[in-house]
This record gives sequence, structure tokens and C-alpha cells, in this order.
Amino acid sequence: MADETQFTIGAKVHGQDGEAGRLIWVVADRARNPWVITQLVVEPVHRSGLGRFVPLDLVSGVDAGTGDVTINCTADQFEQLESAEETQYAPGSEAYPLFGPTQFLSAPYYTSDVSIEGGEVPFTAATVTADAPLPNVADVAVHAVPVHAADGKAGEVEGLVVDPATHQVTHVLLREGHLWGRKDVAVPMSAVKDFDRDDSDPDVLRLSLTRQEIGDLPPVPVVRHHR
Repeated sequence: MADETQFTIGAKVHGQDGEAGRLIWVVADRARNPWVITQLVVEPVHRSGLGRFVPLDLVSGVDAGTGDVTINCTADQFEQLESAEETQYAPGSEAYPLFGPTQFLSAPYYTSDVSIEGGEVPFTAATVTADAPLPNVADVAVHAVPVHAADGKAGEVEGLVVDPATHQVTHVLLREGHLWGRKDVAVPMSAVKDFDRDDSDPDVLRLSLTRQEIGDLPPVPVVRHHR
């Protein structure tokens, strides 16, 4: 994998005038075989704004030593990119804990008294931030999600390995094992069954390999980022 590019979740992303943020998603078109990377999602530094979709043609390089990603845009240009998150507004209510962000109406409400909690006054505004829909129906946002082998949970996604010439995903980077024996491995895309949801995990990457087969894979160097 020496000539391939690793996109690791949590990697620093640098623009033309400084650090832009952290890589939180890698968006891939799973209608193609193998999957093809189309965009990155970058969360701004210090959470100063909403995450942005960064088209892959803006990516100028990935540092093999640090995993840092460099993009060809300024901070102002980054802010003009399509938002990967949506902010919805809803009136105050004690019932907020009973509902998810997609169940609120997107209508603006305002109050002049910002010192009062929504549970105390039913007309106090509340904002809810949720993930925006992906650009294409076939797209999948790969992030630090659980990985399920054919016989149970096997670890967590660390990132994707991509052919820089074709943008095709060749391997999924996986941190497998227990606390006392963890290692990073690269699982070939041929072993990926699907990326979906189940009752216990909101997103799950499913493999055709068993946990033993995953454990038998050789370790690979992956730059660890604090998320």
C-alpha cells in the first residue's frame, strides 16, 4: 500500500492560510465496485461553524507521516462550501428529550429573554443541529463506526485507503482486538459486505471475514488522531 493514500478519521486538514479543521467523514459512492471516494467532510477548528463537504478535487495531498490532509482553498472559500450539517429551529418545550432532531419543525422562533430555559417557558427558542443529507442516494459517510465480522463485533473503522489515480477504495483501516492486544489492519474492499444500521449501532460496517481471519491480517501503520 506504499503508493496509496490513507484518509484517517480525525486527521488535521490544512487550507491555504492555516488549519481548516478535522476530517470527520469520508464520503464514498457505494453504487460502484469498488467504492469511489467523492468528498471529505471537514469539521472546522474549535467547532467555529458547521462541517463542510470538501470535493476531492480540492484535496492537494496527504502527508504520509502525519496523515494531515491539505486542501486548495482559503478559510473564506472553505466557509462557502456546501454545509454537511443543518440547524433547525423549534419552540421551547419540556418534551425535547422525547424526540430526535429530525422530528422538529424547521421554523424560526425567538425570545428576548435568553436567561430562561426552554423547560421553564414554552416559547423559548431551541436550535438542533443534525447531519445534512448526502449529495447522492448511493453515497455513504464512512466514519469511526463499529465493524462487525461474520461472527460478531471486530473493532472500529479508522479510515480508508484509496488509489490516488482512480479514487477507488482499496482497503478499510480497522482497529481490531481487545484493549490488551489491539492492532491496526487493512481489510480489502472485497471483504466488505455493506454499511448499514442495526438496533444497537446507528451505523455498522459489515465484513464477510471472521474475527480470526481479521486477526490473522498483518498489522499496518496508522497515524492515531485524538477525536
